[in-house]
Order: sequence, then structure tokens, then C-alpha cells
Amino acid sequence: MVSIRAQPIGCELSYYTHLKMVTITKRDLVIKLSNETGLTQQEVFAVVQGTLDSITEELAKGNSVVMRNFGAFQVREVKGKIGRNPKDPSKDVPIPPRAVVKFKPGKEMKEKVARILPSLQEEGV
Repeated sequence: MVSIRAQPIGCELSYYTHLKMVTITKRDLVIKLSNETGLTQQEVFAVVQGTLDSITEELAKGNSVVMRNFGAFQVREVKGKIGRNPKDPSKDVPIPPRAVVKFKPGKEMKEKVARILPSLQEEGV
């Protein structure tokens, strides 16, 4: 993904159909929310960071975090397997089992994201 800081965020989808996809950072979200709510950037940052920290803490305990219409974060186990060393493919490398976070988007998010398919196909992403 290309990061282009000069592009405005929060615009309608039709505005982006002819532009490259951009990377939105936490700072970009804080600025946007600050402008929309009238709260200071420091206040918004505290809320955003607190939310992310709480989600991380709950996942670290093995709990799931569900936000209706947005999605669900769940901790899953990825089983161990035998991999190959790219520098020496004849050697097996054991990859241990590990816990990973999976995200399942909610219905509303799926529907909104599905609308950008034509612009993704034009870009050849």
C-alpha cells in the first residue's frame, strides 16, 4: 500500500475511485475525530489509545472482542509445522504452534468494503 499524506481522509467513496489507496495512520484518525467532535487531539488520542490497549489486554487474556457492525477479534492457535530454510532448502525447520489474532469483519463493514472492488480491479491490486 502507498502512503500519501496529502490526501484528505473521510471523503466519500466516489472521490477515491480515481485515486490510489492510501494508508491511514492512528494520527490521521485522531486528527479526523478531533475535527469531527471538537475534542482536543490529546483527548481523542487518549480515547483511541485506551481502546486499543483494552482490546489488546482482552486478547492477551484469551478473550474475544466483538464490536457490532464492525467485527470481532479472536485469538486462535496456529498449529506447528515443518518449514524450509530458504537459504538451505534441504534442511527442515520446525515452526512451533503459536497464538494469533484473527479478525472477522461485521456485516456493515463487509458491505461498505465490498463497494470498492471496481476501483481495486482498475488498479490491479
